[in-house]
Amino acid sequence: MTDADPDTRTLVLLRHAKAEQGNDAADDAERPLSARGNADAAAAGAWLAHQGLLPDVVICSTARRTRQTWHGVAMGMTGSPPEGGPTGPRPTVRYEPGAYDAHPEELLSLVRTVDPAARSALLIAHNPGISLLSALLDPEGVNDEGLRTAELAVHRCSLGWGEWSRAGAPLTARHTARD
Repeated sequence: MTDADPDTRTLVLLRHAKAEQGNDAADDAERPLSARGNADAAAAGAWLAHQGLLPDVVICSTARRTRQTWHGVAMGMTGSPPEGGPTGPRPTVRYEPGAYDAHPEELLSLVRTVDPAARSALLIAHNPGISLLSALLDPEGVNDEGLRTAELAVHRCSLGWGEWSRAGAPLTARHTARD
C-alpha cells in the first residue's frame, strides 16, 4: 500500500465475503464461500490493486470463509495465486485463530503485533468484531449497519502499529466489492 507520507500506516479491514449457510453452530468455522462470495472477494482484490493498496502483511482468521476470501482477494490483486504476482511482492500472511469470533480490542491487539517495518496491513475477520474495530478506530466514520460482506474499510494513522488506539486512525475510504 503506497502513501505520499512515508510515516503513515494503512490498515484495511475486510469482512469476509458471503458464505454458504451453515446447518449448525458447530460447523460455522468450516462454512465455504458462496459463488457470489468468491466473485466479491476477487472484486475486492481488484479494487485494492486499483487503489494501490497492496498489503505488506495480511492477518486472516483461520475460518474457511476468511481463508477463501484471502485467496480470492489475492487472485483479484495479482491475477495469480496468493504466492505473489506481477503487481507486487508477496505479503506476509498470518492465519490467526484469535481473529475468529474476536472482540474489537482483541483484533486491535493483533494489529499492534504487525511488523514495525510494514507500512500496510490487511485484516480479514468477522462481524461484529471487524465492524466494531472500524468504529473503535474512527467513531466518526461509523454507519449503523457495520461492514457488509466483502466490504473494505481503509484506516490511516501516523503512529507505529504498537501505538494504534481508540479514535486514533481515521477512516479514509470504504468500498463494497459488489457495488
